[in-house]
Amino acid sequence: MNTKTSTSLTVELAPVQIRGLKLAKEGDLYPQDGGRWTHLNADVSYKKSDRFKERPIKVKFASTATIDQLRDFRLLQLLNADIDPTVSAHRITMAGKIWLLKHK
Repeated sequence: MNTKTSTSLTVELAPVQIRGLKLAKEGDLYPQDGGRWTHLNADVSYKKSDRFKERPIKVKFASTATIDQLRDFRLLQLLNADIDPTVSAHRITMAGKIWLLKHK
């Protein structure tokens, strides 16, 4: 097994970091205003069972600090390595997917 992967699997994550990793599992994360990262074209949505659309589901986001920590643990990777990490989109790595499977 690759040492980078096994090191990433032994990492203990805080609840905020776990939420950020789960968000990245749903799709690539792009920088937004105010140091937030979320999916491209993310919009307020409503529950499917809410007929009258009275209770919107807020857009989920992760902070820049959380994204940086997950990237340092090699659970996230840059989509474009030629661009500055604060501007480039991020995606979950296989190590991140395996970490989520082992620590549900």
